[in-house]
Amino acid sequence: MWLTGATVVDGTGRDPRPGQAILVEDGRIVQVGGRPPAGADVLDCSGLTLTPGLIDAHVHLGLSSPIEASVTHGVSVAELAADMFENCRQTLDAGFTTVRDTGGIDAGLAGVVASGKVPGPRILHCGPLLCQTGGHGHLASEWEPTPGWTDHHIPGLRSLSLLCDGTDEMRKNAREAFRRGADFLKLCVTGGVVSRHDKLADTQFDIAEIAAAVVEATARGTYVTVHAHNNEGIRNAVAAGARCVEHGSQINEETAALMAAHDVAHVPTLAVVRALIEDTAEAGLPASIADRVGVALQDQIDAIHASRAAGVRIGSGSDLIGPRQDNRGRELLLRSEIETPMAALVSATSVNADILGIGADVGTIEPGKRADLIALRGNPLDDPKLFADRAAVALVVQNGTVVKDTR
Repeated sequence: MWLTGATVVDGTGRDPRPGQAILVEDGRIVQVGGRPPAGADVLDCSGLTLTPGLIDAHVHLGLSSPIEASVTHGVSVAELAADMFENCRQTLDAGFTTVRDTGGIDAGLAGVVASGKVPGPRILHCGPLLCQTGGHGHLASEWEPTPGWTDHHIPGLRSLSLLCDGTDEMRKNAREAFRRGADFLKLCVTGGVVSRHDKLADTQFDIAEIAAAVVEATARGTYVTVHAHNNEGIRNAVAAGARCVEHGSQINEETAALMAAHDVAHVPTLAVVRALIEDTAEAGLPASIADRVGVALQDQIDAIHASRAAGVRIGSGSDLIGPRQDNRGRELLLRSEIETPMAALVSATSVNADILGIGADVGTIEPGKRADLIALRGNPLDDPKLFADRAAVALVVQNGTVVKDTR
């Protein structure tokens, strides 16, 4: 299959190349440039901008229904599954060919998508996130007995979190997450925005607890990423050997320098903060959550600048939650307003692929990579609003197969 005539933005940060042809064979990119031979299977992409398939490094496919109802048995399992399947479909339709689920699903959802029974992106996941009793990720009501939290698990579909108190429980639950098919581990080391029992300023887990998870992940050739807002929690995670920080809304110059020295990546999540500022009810959350959100947006913007100045690898994640997750590309638009559209695209392609440990396979348009490609009507480097317009995504190729074509 030859894709011809497009302007190629290859995900490396190099200048766009107009009028390129790309040869795809057996799911891989074989050649960039040249002319298709007579009789070739040609996809005419003239007038379109071709980029690598987008990667969202922070999704919650398991939170695709109204949040409050879904964690209080207010939604049937059938509806939970239907919402998750539709979220997968919309994600692929928007041009995201790979996602990293950072807490809530298990191997069941990833498996049905990988099998082709449900359309969706390639899914890397951590299974249930690991949190402390009463910490971020423990979404039970105050009156609900803690031992009953596991009653919310739906084997084969969704397990939101496992509660860990002390290094022994951390090791046990890390091993349990891997037993359920986790590709990496996610820990909550500070309070969060969507929390019931904590504040953003709270630190959670001590260095020894985090290090116990790092040992288990390292033994399996993978890594630990951490939900973290405040600098103390981030520094604890870096000291313990974590490889990535999610959100990082209060990262300052000192912490950014520490992260850079230890090659710890940063995945900001602007889209969810903007969405919650605009309407918490749409996500199925109480209005009180809005009180936590306001400071997080500007703090994340400042943290991005601090990380960039220190040389930290900065990825891209939307962190969208609730039933309206159909605008993942808004994350790239928001990042374009802070840095540049090219920086936003590179973060959501090659940098994210590197953070996820799959950079040898995806993230750029070059020979040998998997043929995960999207074509946009127009040039998002000139008009970044195209990132946030699903209708602008005219073509999606995943593993060399055309999965969307509205040219």
